[in-house]
Amino acid sequence: MISRRLFLAGAGALAAAPAMARDDPTVVTTLGPLRGMREGGLEVFRGIRYGLAGRFQAPRPAPRSRDVVAATGFGPSAPQRGDRYKPTGEDCLFLNVWTPEARPGGRRPVMVYFHGGAYSTGSVADPLNDGRFLANNGDVVVVTVNHRLNAFGYLYLARLDPRFPDSGNAGQLDLVLALSWIRDNIAAFGGDPSRILVFGQSGGGAKIATLMGMPAAKGLFHRAITMSGQQVTASGPLNATARAKAYLEGLKVSSADELLALPAERLVEGLAATDPILSGSVYMGPVLDMKWLTRHPFWPDPDPQSNAIPMILGNTRDETRAFIDPDSEKVKTLDWSNLAERIAPELRVDIHPEWVVGQYRRRFPDWTPERVFYAATTAGRSWPGQVIEAEARAAAGAPTWVYQVDFQSPTQPRRGAPHTIDIALAFGTLDAEGSYTGTGAEARALSASMMKAFAAFARRGDPNAGGVPDWPRYRLPRRTTMVWDITSAAVSDPRRWERELFERVPYIQPGT
Repeated sequence: MISRRLFLAGAGALAAAPAMARDDPTVVTTLGPLRGMREGGLEVFRGIRYGLAGRFQAPRPAPRSRDVVAATGFGPSAPQRGDRYKPTGEDCLFLNVWTPEARPGGRRPVMVYFHGGAYSTGSVADPLNDGRFLANNGDVVVVTVNHRLNAFGYLYLARLDPRFPDSGNAGQLDLVLALSWIRDNIAAFGGDPSRILVFGQSGGGAKIATLMGMPAAKGLFHRAITMSGQQVTASGPLNATARAKAYLEGLKVSSADELLALPAERLVEGLAATDPILSGSVYMGPVLDMKWLTRHPFWPDPDPQSNAIPMILGNTRDETRAFIDPDSEKVKTLDWSNLAERIAPELRVDIHPEWVVGQYRRRFPDWTPERVFYAATTAGRSWPGQVIEAEARAAAGAPTWVYQVDFQSPTQPRRGAPHTIDIALAFGTLDAEGSYTGTGAEARALSASMMKAFAAFARRGDPNAGGVPDWPRYRLPRRTTMVWDITSAAVSDPRRWERELFERVPYIQPGT
């Protein structure tokens, strides 16, 4: 287990400050003075430590430093499977700030981004999440946040060992602590603590949906955007305990004490354990622990705590084309005889797969098996959570806007409008590694419009602004949705047939 001593020394960017340049921006915060850098007309602070945390424990605020501390490089990413975001480390509670001017009184809206990765992977060091274009173009302060993931952030041990009552939601508590730090310090960076927007893609959006139901997060943000990321229900405590037991068995340990003694690398290896409830590797995410999360975020209705918060919910037209490879054998060998069998395990609803295929063939007789495969898996797996949340908020009269990205990738045409395509569009990072958008004039125009809408939403709680097509609220029964494309426009209920098809059966939320 990483020691308290190492945490306090700092394993990331906040080491002893090198010699200061005369024009380096410096701000005074609850951590003490921080020194950043000037980049492209912005003042940038990377690797700001916002907290400390022992393994499986709730985080605590970072101590104040008397010396000027350098905030000039990203802190470590959370430990996780794969090598994409090295270096990683348990000491990962760092955030980053891009601001047009780091001085009190700027009162710019603040856009706080939580990365995706299904609670298990991801990092704000991903170049898609670079805040410079959004901060420049939107005249906003952009903040990105790393936090604990997978077993370090969501392994629920409370029913196995009473010493760890916060373990199942530790990652969420990291985000609460980060938002508290932002509230208390963002004015020093030119931000307005009364206009804090949280936005996130995929798992990042799910983290936000969960925060909207956490009493500890009440009042810490004022608008929300979830991008292909919904969390209708949390993991129940019994299922979360069963997962914890499966995880322990996979590591061949029998107690939390043994877990505490293992190096972080072994805990990451344990994530390959088989989930006892779902197929695949063990799921870890927020837990209905009745301490920090006392009800499901959007079941049986949206938590009244957050109904006054303006919210945008979005998805892409071809979500599953991102993570089911069009060149895989599963897709390349599709035909009408095996389509239903291959669709079935990809859905998140218990629905008759042959019937689904028959419905699509009657509705779209010219579609290929591949097109039906991706349409059905997107509509049955990646879209229902957003529909449930949008419908519930509309029924409650909560201020809600909905979008759908139809813009087709010009660089990978077979991917269509896949999961994650809206990250580059919202950040303006069109040329970053992992972007599907390309850098052509159409992508640049669409990105500029999306950035304007998101910045306007942060500023006023309404995405309508100059350079953005008229975007009405999502209300029943019209279900007006902004369709982002080469030519963007608001459309009433654009996928009504598919919505109604999958509303016939209950949505099975991963993690329950």
